[in-house]
Amino acid sequence: MRRPNTPPLEVVSDAIDEVNKLKGMNASAAKAWNASSSFDSEKDKAAFRQYADACDRVKNFYREQHEKQTVEFNLRVRANFKKIVRARMGIWEAMEKLNTLVDDSDPDCAAQTSVSQIEHLLQTAEAIRRDGKPEWMQVAGLVHDLGKLLYFFDSEGQWDVVGDTFVVGCAFSDKIIYPETFASNPDSQDPVYSTEYGVYAPHCGLENVMLSWGHDEYLYHVLKNQSSLPEDALHMIRYHSFYPWHREGAYAHLTNASDQRALDAVRAFNPYDLYSKSDDPVDPAKLKPYYQGLIEQFFPEVIEW
Repeated sequence: MRRPNTPPLEVVSDAIDEVNKLKGMNASAAKAWNASSSFDSEKDKAAFRQYADACDRVKNFYREQHEKQTVEFNLRVRANFKKIVRARMGIWEAMEKLNTLVDDSDPDCAAQTSVSQIEHLLQTAEAIRRDGKPEWMQVAGLVHDLGKLLYFFDSEGQWDVVGDTFVVGCAFSDKIIYPETFASNPDSQDPVYSTEYGVYAPHCGLENVMLSWGHDEYLYHVLKNQSSLPEDALHMIRYHSFYPWHREGAYAHLTNASDQRALDAVRAFNPYDLYSKSDDPVDPAKLKPYYQGLIEQFFPEVIEW
């Protein structure tokens, strides 16, 4: 006999079917972010990141960055980061402020792919959107370079804001762009910092190493407690300039199994960051209403920078 207030069996069965259906939909959505990108299938990828042919501006930038990104500097700026709030503004306002910056580290300017900062953010987000990726990933594309605002606050020059990132506190990898320029960095002669593991333990994991300070690290620390972005989006933001790792395979002696998810995330994101630069121009005014709606989902009205 059916107990009182117990729904009929067919109702329960239908409810279970609906739950399973929703589970399947959620599983499909969870996989969508790391599906192969399709927007770049016809791009000439050999035309990007051509550092051998880069102009003197780019080469001089990396020479300065490699000379000055020391352990001492990185410890100091991280301590300073925690002391002050540099500005209070919303995400779209931050995008507009960033638009006055010209990135001295970008070699793709020579390939006639130079676009403004806000155009690059919107082109990245739009490429992700066209590929049907989830909204949180579109937002990651929209904001991923906002850490470059650091240049307007307390940076010492573009060398501590833009450019590829790398590990400090151990030997500089030969997979980094222009590795010979590290000869002028005092850490390259330090008896500890110049060794393979330096101050780190084998396979300690990227959470336990110090990456060169720049817009990736800065934005990651700003947003990890001021957004509802999922961990995969934060990985995309934190590691998108860490090319020696996610593109060249360096630092395997420091990473561990938990870093694989981060590697998958940044590799899924990288094509949109890199190859969207040659896409058609975008109209920020037309796109603003759509992205303002997404911004409201993931960020407070005002961010403390």
